[in-house]
Amino acid sequence: MLPSAGVYYFPWEINSSIPEGEALRTFGRLCHYDLARSEAVLTAQHSSAQYRVCVDTKFVEPFQAQLGSCYLVLGEAEHREGKCSRNQHPLLLFMVISSFVEHGEDPVVKARILTCVEGMNVPLLEQAIQEQRKYFSARQEQMGNSMS
Repeated sequence: MLPSAGVYYFPWEINSSIPEGEALRTFGRLCHYDLARSEAVLTAQHSSAQYRVCVDTKFVEPFQAQLGSCYLVLGEAEHREGKCSRNQHPLLLFMVISSFVEHGEDPVVKARILTCVEGMNVPLLEQAIQEQRKYFSARQEQMGNSMS
């Protein structure tokens, strides 16, 4: 049996409300990669806030990490106590501290596919995700009306 295709989530939507094991897709710039711990951190900006997504890279290693490049990830949500490692890099620490509110459980994406998509038009991807959501919502509503 094939895994589900994964629902697109914006990085700022990934939180502890996503069910454990749910297939999801998201994107962001690779700002940290720790091969020894099989962890990566993707970041994305929305409005004036910086958001981060922790990624477990065990199933996609080895891969050629290009820090600062844009990546798409497909995987499953997993809830873990604590935080991703930060390796005390000052810029990364600043981004994490300035963008993350303590929630107790960090959602982590267990990557099945991690693809570098440097040069991708991120605003256009965001628009396409919104359009896809509108389409699925309208289709669901139409199917609900035809069933009643």
